[in-house]
Amino acid sequence: MEKIFYEYPAGAPASERVLAGVVASGDLEVLLEPPSASHVTSVAINTSVHGKSRVWQALLTRIFASAQLPAARIEINDFGATPGVVRLRIEQAFEELHHPHQRVNRK
Repeated sequence: MEKIFYEYPAGAPASERVLAGVVASGDLEVLLEPPSASHVTSVAINTSVHGKSRVWQALLTRIFASAQLPAARIEINDFGATPGVVRLRIEQAFEELHHPHQRVNRK
């Protein structure tokens, strides 16, 4: 398991915890929660794929440079997801944070 860490400037802090995705058969989960530092998003990645830190950095830099997203502490648990799935799960987490009334009760 490789562990990778990044930080990005961000907007106002996230107000709650959110989970998007699940770790199973080539997928990943994104755990998003209020940050420990204002106006900073910290990203901790646990991945089963070694040697891809430059790919992660390029992808996350594009995501966090494209919009002023809320500050958050994000943990990504990856089991070999493609960059497209990574972006989708991060976007889903922020979307769920912005629209909690549209959540579906999952059991």
